[in-house]
Amino acid sequence: MGLFFNPFNNLICILLGISLTVWFTMLLVFIIVPAIFGVSFGIRRLYMKTLLKVFKVRVKVPNNCMKVKSPFETAIIAREPTSLEQEIKEIRRSGSNRDLNSASEFEMSDIFYFARRGVESIMDDEVTKRFSAEELQSWNLLTRSNYNFHYISLRLTVLWGLGLLIRYGFLLPLRVTLAFTGVGLLVFLTSIVGLLPNGRVKNYLSEKVHLMCYRICVRALTAIITYHDSENKPKNGGICVANHTSPIDVIILASDGCYAMVGQIHGGLMGVIQRSMVKACPHIWFERSEVKDRHLVAKRLSDHAEDKSKLPILIFPEGTCINNTSVMMFKKGSFEIEAKVYPVAIKYDPRFGDAFWNSSKYGMVSYLLRMMSSWAIVCSVWYLPPMFREEGEDAVQFANRVKAAIARQGGLVDLLWDGGLKRGKVKDTFKEEQQKLYSKILVGAQEDRSRS
Repeated sequence: MGLFFNPFNNLICILLGISLTVWFTMLLVFIIVPAIFGVSFGIRRLYMKTLLKVFKVRVKVPNNCMKVKSPFETAIIAREPTSLEQEIKEIRRSGSNRDLNSASEFEMSDIFYFARRGVESIMDDEVTKRFSAEELQSWNLLTRSNYNFHYISLRLTVLWGLGLLIRYGFLLPLRVTLAFTGVGLLVFLTSIVGLLPNGRVKNYLSEKVHLMCYRICVRALTAIITYHDSENKPKNGGICVANHTSPIDVIILASDGCYAMVGQIHGGLMGVIQRSMVKACPHIWFERSEVKDRHLVAKRLSDHAEDKSKLPILIFPEGTCINNTSVMMFKKGSFEIEAKVYPVAIKYDPRFGDAFWNSSKYGMVSYLLRMMSSWAIVCSVWYLPPMFREEGEDAVQFANRVKAAIARQGGLVDLLWDGGLKRGKVKDTFKEEQQKLYSKILVGAQEDRSRS
């Protein structure tokens, strides 16, 4: 028996060795080497066009089966943009035939405005739905992208099965291999570069290592990125601020230019990566206790931005991930620094894969596996002209102006709400603002009556 199985086992080992050799040779020739030199053979673009043609097979399916109403386009509550004063006037006219100016005190009918708005907020909350995956209008053969899909046709079921085999049988192993290669090279090479004395050679090698490793990681996601207006790319001595959809936003931006990262010190694998990176490049990592000291954080950021030899700082002022439909309130901390601000807008194409990270539902590992088992990550990046804090403008006003520019360029909804509402409650200040607004209306009505 041993004589019979030994040649057979040897043959299996030889075939396995040949397969692994071919596999890593293809990775080296078609992915890793192009990433090192920053070139592309156009394979990913061709892959994206092929996917779009495959998706068009659905047109032979009845439209009412494929089309899904998007909650972001057809809201549950139909609202018209009116002010609090206008709505209360309308309620008073329809109820007591008295307009706002004729009443100097609170009217019972005013309650209906606040009650209605409360019910509308419960039924169609514009904040909470920004923290759930964006629902597509049509299916992209990923079951997790359309929860209204059950069974449509045999043809689509076969296509979905083939897609499942391709994504999990070929693309996922390929991407995992690339991810480990990129992260491993990043840790190893930055540690080596960190041994060199500070100077131009170290900065040059650090930049090349970071770019190479991030480009490999981009290919691990089959990310197809279109960069616009590259003449506005962030430069040394400035701060780059961008809207935040996913942790991979960092990779998307860093594969086109080097940045100084800002963040809290972690343990485990992330801690190993952070310690190796900071040896080669002056990233800004904070201890957990330091993050709470706003003045200390601002001081370190300001000192870094003032040094024109250091890389631009990359910051996501929202502080949490939003689902690729909106931009929420920017924290004012990074806008209190006297430095040039480079706004960047990032918009993902959800037809190929949902890049949004719902951190309250998925851990980092499961999220990355979902990304690597998607068709691709397709996005556009716009570099906006640098912005400066104007005279008489405070940090909050400056942050809102930058946020509005990013939302306008990326085609995103500009919201004033704090992203911290993802896990916290509404601050009392928001409630007080509504109370003050209503009080001003009553006071104004009293003043108008006294003058008349």
